[in-house]
Amino acid sequence: MNVQFSNTPKLTIMKKSKNSIDRRKFVKQTLTGVGGVILAPTILSACAKGANDLVHIAHIGVGSRGTAELRSYFVPLTDSRSVAICDVFQNRRLGGTGLVNKYYKENEITAPECKPYLDFEEILERKDIDAVHITTPDHWHVPAAIKAARAGKHIMLAKPLGLSYPNYMMLDKELKANDVRFHYGTQQRAAQHMKVGIELVKEGAIGEIERVDVWCPSANPVESPVCHEVPVPDTFDFDKWTGPARLNPYCPELVTNNGSWFNNDYSIGFLAGWGAHPLDIMVWALKDQMLGEYTCKGKGAFWAPGGLYNNVNSWDLDYYFKQGLKLHFFSDDVANSKNLYDYRDNKESNGTTFYGSKGWISLSRGSVQSNIPEINTKISEKIIDYIGMGQLFVDICKGKKEEVCPLSDAILSDSISHMGNIAIRTQRKITWDTKLGKVIDDDEANSLFIRAMREPYQV
Repeated sequence: MNVQFSNTPKLTIMKKSKNSIDRRKFVKQTLTGVGGVILAPTILSACAKGANDLVHIAHIGVGSRGTAELRSYFVPLTDSRSVAICDVFQNRRLGGTGLVNKYYKENEITAPECKPYLDFEEILERKDIDAVHITTPDHWHVPAAIKAARAGKHIMLAKPLGLSYPNYMMLDKELKANDVRFHYGTQQRAAQHMKVGIELVKEGAIGEIERVDVWCPSANPVESPVCHEVPVPDTFDFDKWTGPARLNPYCPELVTNNGSWFNNDYSIGFLAGWGAHPLDIMVWALKDQMLGEYTCKGKGAFWAPGGLYNNVNSWDLDYYFKQGLKLHFFSDDVANSKNLYDYRDNKESNGTTFYGSKGWISLSRGSVQSNIPEINTKISEKIIDYIGMGQLFVDICKGKKEEVCPLSDAILSDSISHMGNIAIRTQRKITWDTKLGKVIDDDEANSLFIRAMREPYQV
């Protein structure tokens, strides 16, 4: 693996286009009734719908992950109905609607016909839709969520969060202004063994927390392909797939999972794409100790130049929080080369280990462990069980439960990934202020957390 350090050119936010302003005017006009009375948008809340009412959900992006969640998280639910599918691949949107309609028919479930859409903004204009489930490529996550929030739709958003800090603030503003509930797709918060481990950390079972280790997969074991431009298929809308990102020459390899995960135009790689999960575990337990200023420094590696992939694919980073907490965030290849999780019985490729004054607890997708015998007995007896993220989302929409994965937590964990990316690309120590939302005294570093948005896809 060749280590390639490079700086990303400074980016700026482009002004909203006339088209985006006109669309918002149109939506506002459609909400104006006779005599100029403003009609309330379709916003679900505890007072707007009863606990037994059905929640109508639209699914935006149904690739491999989106379809898996549609199939397992949503279609089997009794108190919601999937009524719309949007995808820029024709076969995916037709396959998604076919899956839903077939299930409802075969199980004799009364439901509106699930309809396919190419443009998700058409879905947002439907007053009968209460919520959206967004599983697009990373670069579309926050822009799509912002538009959904403006339309008054509750949001379940896939991780990682996104690419541009100003857009995070815009999303936060729109959620509050429109009374929209947010559900971040870090499914470990629906895991019973995780809840027990987090409670033990918060209760002080391992003493005062001094440091945390977080690790995850660095990248998929694939070669970086060369893009040979070919015509775009008639059954695929490449312009909409690209959306607010830079428009690149089309080749089939570009619009795969790997193409979007490992190309900097669309993501920052598994630093955030996988890191979102174990970093979220840390935020879940120690959020109050992570607010304010912290520094990040370290090293990373990139794919060799010449291919499609240009993101960080290996990293070893150290963070120091003002309150005294320390974080070591590294990829699994670094963990294996330095024997960084040999203390664990189960050498999982992802995890979060909390080190306290009395001992440690280590949490990962498939296992939990502690070096304190009585704690280890307690948590090892817990079944590794994940309750449905879809059901949690529906309960949150109905007001039965508070937000489980709030936007503020998502911003905190995602920013940690971005600071690592920026530290590697600039080859210097970065100081981030969570309250100001900026890198201290470093305009170049700040520019790497702001993305220009291509017309007409601004928000």
